Amino acid sequence: MSERNVLGGPLDPCGEDPITGFFRDGCCRVDPDGFSTHLICAVVTAEFLEHQQQIGNDLSTPRPEFDFPGLVPGDRWCVTAPNWLRAYEDGAASFVVLASTNQRALEIVSIDALTEHAVDVPSDPGSLSG
Repeated sequence: MSERNVLGGPLDPCGEDPITGFFRDGCCRVDPDGFSTHLICAVVTAEFLEHQQQIGNDLSTPRPEFDFPGLVPGDRWCVTAPNWLRAYEDGAASFVVLASTNQRALEIVSIDALTEHAVDVPSDPGSLSG
């Protein structure tokens, strides 16, 4: 059975530039061992990236050994549900692409919280750096 998004439909790809996902296949898929919680398709903002760095999750610095380019505001990235929830609780949540967010995220984050931050990717992602 194919994975579903939080809306109940097929899981859409999250991002390919940079290529995201636990498997670096562009999708916020669950790994077979259930280890990864990279389930929420975020459109990151400067505030979210700063918050993540403050909690010890540096998403801005490239880490080539993990095939991680480092993120800039406007990038789409599969983030972990616990870290997104922490940002939400701290008032620094990123935007969320619901069609690309795995339904398993609902085990950690409420649909209301995700919907509150739902967004289509803007045509000018530079507007997210403010």
